[in-house]
Amino acid sequence: MSDFANPVYHKIIRIWLTGTMVIFFFCTFCQAKDLQLQQARSYAGKEDIKGWVMSEKLDGIRGYWDGSRLLTRKGLPLHPPPWFIKNFPAFELDGELWSKQGDFEFIQSVVLDAEPGPGWETINYHIFEVPNQNGTFFHRLARAKAWFKSHPTPHVRVIRQTLIQDKSDLDRFFLDVTSRGGEGVIVKDPNMPYHTGRSAHVLKVKKARDMEGLVIGINKGKGKYENAMGSLTLKLENGVIFKLGTGFTDRVRNNPPAVGTTVTFKYHGFSKNGVPKFASFLRPRAD
Repeated sequence: MSDFANPVYHKIIRIWLTGTMVIFFFCTFCQAKDLQLQQARSYAGKEDIKGWVMSEKLDGIRGYWDGSRLLTRKGLPLHPPPWFIKNFPAFELDGELWSKQGDFEFIQSVVLDAEPGPGWETINYHIFEVPNQNGTFFHRLARAKAWFKSHPTPHVRVIRQTLIQDKSDLDRFFLDVTSRGGEGVIVKDPNMPYHTGRSAHVLKVKKARDMEGLVIGINKGKGKYENAMGSLTLKLENGVIFKLGTGFTDRVRNNPPAVGTTVTFKYHGFSKNGVPKFASFLRPRAD
């Protein structure tokens, strides 16, 4: 019997391939480094936003183009089909990979798949910033517009920005976006130079506030959830630790997010100890 016909040989090859894939993905994850990105603070309603610009906040997967690769916000490489990034520039772009409102789970499954599938044909790249460029926000966006005008790419859009003359403009726009099922609005000071981190010059406007936490524990349920997850122990960016126990479907309770997963939850203010009040689970984030 030749080696190729030997079932033991086949088993060894399968084990070797599996081990190689595990090592590859582990090394990829370890080499990933959280990107220094621009992040929005929550709008309180008291800020002077006259002369700022606003746009719809798209609920998709953030995609950072570093000039040669498309990365998640955590620095992990995405795997779009070659045609998707064929006409992308050598300079950086920041945007959202998005299809339509209320489609987050589908977008996440397509964009984070290691093997690019046909779902990418429904995904568009919506540019909201051009990092590390000089000039105002309008000047930075103009560079992306000029590039894609001379390198037409149907699935790329530069997000339209609308000038805010007074707060009533934002109120009307927010009502229009949310009435269509949109997540919210981003308002931004267009005169600021490019910067990273959470900024008082970039604000998100939403019906209910949301934030993210890292799962550091899975707690057993009681009563009807005796054989399922009862709550998650989360650690916030500022170090606050608390238990999140509401908003879960039975499916999530029976298959809870693993320790180390980042989850999004909504809340209404904070306690005196900095714990989110009336926190309710929304979804896990894999990006």
